[in-house]
Amino acid sequence: MRTSPRISLNNGVLIDQLGFGLYKVPAADAEGLVAIALAAGYRHFDTAAMYGNETGVARGISSQLGGDTGSGGSGELFPALSREDLFITTKVWNDHHGYDATLRAFDDSMVNLGLDYVDMYLIHWPCAQRGLFPETYRALETLYREGKVRAIGVSNFQPAHLDRLLQTAEVVPAVNQIELHPWLQQAELRTLHTGLGIRTEAWSPLGRGQVLADPVVHACAAEHRKTPAQVILRWHMQLGNIAIPKASSESRIRENFHIFDFELSDRDMAAIAGLDRGQRTGSHPDHVS
Repeated sequence: MRTSPRISLNNGVLIDQLGFGLYKVPAADAEGLVAIALAAGYRHFDTAAMYGNETGVARGISSQLGGDTGSGGSGELFPALSREDLFITTKVWNDHHGYDATLRAFDDSMVNLGLDYVDMYLIHWPCAQRGLFPETYRALETLYREGKVRAIGVSNFQPAHLDRLLQTAEVVPAVNQIELHPWLQQAELRTLHTGLGIRTEAWSPLGRGQVLADPVVHACAAEHRKTPAQVILRWHMQLGNIAIPKASSESRIRENFHIFDFELSDRDMAAIAGLDRGQRTGSHPDHVS
């Protein structure tokens, strides 16, 4: 079965470059969608405490691994698949910032997920006006040193947030998960990530579907006999981004994963690079508290 390429984080941990995002997926639906995604080849799943579906994600994984999400048993559908083949990310929500509150939130997520460890734990938003994210990150560093997480990072951090964090952090974030798509390319931030050894991870990699109608994307899709979504996700892969598209149907889940049998040309990449409008589909990090 074809799986996503794996790339190295700054601590040597490997992460699947294409993952399955679970934002706004109801807990009741998460179990079935995760099972479908596993069958399609996904091994990287991105959830969060705020999504309210960690338990559904756990059930979806458990159903395919014979009920063992901890040390990695073998299930009937995937007899060679173990916990170590999966990459599970979750996040601490804004109302649990601070050292002790973050540790409690992590324990709650572990119970919900039914895991012995998570592969990555992120601060969901900096909430800079509250000024607690350095303490929140210190809790993540504790979890990392204790072996409860394999990598730690942040989400929605802008350059000023990273600069403040790195004044006190002892572990450089492995990832910054940000809104990123052809209409919002955040080149300055991606360049900063490269210099710091932080991987860029794209949430809303398809611009919540809005970018799919762009004429330039359609032209590339026609040329390669692919869908607009496949072209955009391939663009992310060739930039070196990690991408976590959401999908709510089996056909779309499989479509999004079928991007490893073609390449965009330099001309295609340049054309898509020219689409940047600085247009967000979600909130600006400075406006989230």
